[in-house]
Amino acid sequence: MLRRRRFLQFASTAPLGFALSGTSAHAGEPDISKEVMFRGRDGAGPAWFHPRACRLPDGRVFMTMQHINGSDYFGPVHLTMSDDLGKSWSTPEAVDPLGWVEQADGSHEGVCDVVPEWHAASKSVLAFGHNVFYSGPRFSRDQPPRWPVYAVWKDGRWGPRRKLEWDDPRGAYIYSNNCGQKVMRDDGDVVMSFTFGVRDQPRDVCGVIASFDGETLKVKETGPALSNAKGRGLLEPSVTFFQGRYYLTIRAEDDRGYVSVSDDGLNYAPQQAWAWHDNNEALGLSTTQQHWLTRNDGLWLVYTRKDTSNANVIRWRSPLWMARVDPESLRLIRETERVVLPLMGDGVAAPDEVALMGNFHVTSIDANEDWVTVGEWHPRKQALSGDALLARIRWKA
Repeated sequence: MLRRRRFLQFASTAPLGFALSGTSAHAGEPDISKEVMFRGRDGAGPAWFHPRACRLPDGRVFMTMQHINGSDYFGPVHLTMSDDLGKSWSTPEAVDPLGWVEQADGSHEGVCDVVPEWHAASKSVLAFGHNVFYSGPRFSRDQPPRWPVYAVWKDGRWGPRRKLEWDDPRGAYIYSNNCGQKVMRDDGDVVMSFTFGVRDQPRDVCGVIASFDGETLKVKETGPALSNAKGRGLLEPSVTFFQGRYYLTIRAEDDRGYVSVSDDGLNYAPQQAWAWHDNNEALGLSTTQQHWLTRNDGLWLVYTRKDTSNANVIRWRSPLWMARVDPESLRLIRETERVVLPLMGDGVAAPDEVALMGNFHVTSIDANEDWVTVGEWHPRKQALSGDALLARIRWKA
């Protein structure tokens, strides 16, 4: 039973659902407001990171998150709940199956990048992340092989920590769906994507269909690989389903992000760089994830990108933006772009003071509301700090 504690929320003084200069408002555009779920920017509490949520059928919101203690260095996974649609949250409690496990050499195996999703066919939450290893108070740069791990929450109880097995030698060093969105099909199958590779080689991405019975997740099929030779290759893929097709968005390390489409969730078309629909100009995206915001009447992308306002911010990871996707051309419609969460500070003259927002999540609440949640952090400050933020996106009729 989660202990209850009420947290004040601090809304911004003005809605963020404005059009960028040169565009005009139109029917159906979103109203966006910023709220603070957990304070950490002013030292009032720890810096909560990876806040990712899903809504349960009873109306409660289920959210996992963990402390950030350094670059890629995270505390154990915690769970918090809201029974009033994010106006207050329960005191976060550790999720024991997704905690740290001491290894024979004194290092610890942790879990990070967890995404919880409601699985209607089994009436359970599948909390899916991947393992990571820490040596002392830091991320181990010489990581051993890594893979997806998950735990199932059902009827108020957690099941054991499990590994998603995949015996393909192409994933001998790493295979993962960290931070990735998945599609929970009515038949119980889970459609996702792996990023995978062997040591010291760029990673590929492929479509995956897995079975899930409420306890065990098993890979059924994988599709052909998509590749990119720059840096670590293709990373952190997210999948959604819209109007009969599966859409895939992918992080990359060549100052681009990529998109692809598939009829079956396995066989994806060659990826193309995210670009604007009016002139095919590619977006500048610096090795940062993107995620889908999927509605019955439209498909949107949430992302970070290069802008004059954030020229010196690390990887341009503030502000967060959203824009509608043309599902045929797979390009973003420029005039629909909105700021989801604004850059706080001066991203040109004082970039070290700007909190980064590159690890975020999108949650569908109902037909009229979606959320973007993110944990801020200041990597260049000695004392890590940041708020856990909620962008509440309300849609006009």
